[in-house]
Amino acid sequence: MTRYLISFDDGAMTFPEEELPEVAEASHEVVRKAQDAGVWVFGGGLERQQASVVATDGTVSEGPFPETKAVLGGFSIIDVPSREDALEWAAKFAAACRCAQEVREIMPDPTV
Repeated sequence: MTRYLISFDDGAMTFPEEELPEVAEASHEVVRKAQDAGVWVFGGGLERQQASVVATDGTVSEGPFPETKAVLGGFSIIDVPSREDALEWAAKFAAACRCAQEVREIMPDPTV
């Protein structure tokens, strides 16, 4: 099995705010299906805020940063047999969240 990150940018969900409860329920239903299928690892939405950047010397900088092109709005991590399976789950999340999803394979690290 391989783990995949499915994510979307903050601001990608452009539906009217009054539709948020319906969208939240639809996305929670996809999560429940992923849990029932045994592929769900972890995920969630992120607060609308710029990241804090911690440098190698421990210095903390607060955003917004001009070089930041996008802020992650939410993510799911799933563990599936193939990229095709990951793309199928991403399509379910895209439909539920009403926005495109990005899919990235998480590199395995056998030492952890």
